[in-house]
Amino acid sequence: MNPYLATIVLLICSNIFMTFAWYGHLRTLATAPYYYAILVSWGIAFFEYVLQVPANRIGHTVMNVGQLKIMQEVITLSVFLPFSVFYMKEKITLDYLWAGLCMVAAVFFIFRGKLSTLVH
Repeated sequence: MNPYLATIVLLICSNIFMTFAWYGHLRTLATAPYYYAILVSWGIAFFEYVLQVPANRIGHTVMNVGQLKIMQEVITLSVFLPFSVFYMKEKITLDYLWAGLCMVAAVFFIFRGKLSTLVH
């Protein structure tokens, strides 16, 4: 499998686990004690790391760390938006659009060296 595609797929799956580990307890365990929410979140985060570590190792064969980080942030926002709307039942605002546009700019700047080699 293409290392870019493998990295993206693994990071998307990793981010689904990460988002639930970080924020899912706000809805499902809101009345549970903190220590219980922490233990459940750690259990979910284990699966995040099982996917994230190989994703970054595969990705680092074709990208530098800055590119991996920006890719991670774009994926995080892409996973977080549907999570917050459909799972947390929060309203989408224009702020998500502005944040997304900033991420598009970040992707352009961090990958522009690779883009110029593709064009020529």
